[in-house]
Parts: sequence; C-alpha cells; structure tokens
Amino acid sequence: MPERSTARSKRGDATTARKPPAGTGLEEENARLRAELAAAHARIAELELKNTEIINRIDWVIDSLHSLIDE
Repeated sequence: MPERSTARSKRGDATTARKPPAGTGLEEENARLRAELAAAHARIAELELKNTEIINRIDWVIDSLHSLIDE
C-alpha cells in the first residue's frame, strides 16, 4: 500500500488570505455585506422573539381550554 505524504502542498500555502489592493471596490462590498449580515442577524433575533411569544400564547390558550374542560 503506498504511503501518503505528510508534507504540506504548495497549494495550501497559496490559499493564505491576502489583502487585496486598495481601490478595487472590495472594501466597500465587504462593508456592505457586513451591514447586511448585521441586519439579517437582527431580523433573525426579532423573528425568534416573535416565535417565542406566539408559542407562549398558544400554550396559554391550550391551558385555558384545559381548565374549562376540567371544570
């Protein structure tokens, strides 16, 4: 069975992050995408809160119905 080489390939070294040259518009796009991501996180948090409130209301209604039935 052939042995695998444990040495790193040159390709792994080439994929290291490099800062793009200034003026390419990538900084603006990066800032825009970060702002969109922050807005999406805020929207997700808002929807999760609404989901929790809805579940609590449904639970309350079910409990109220059970109390009517048990009487």
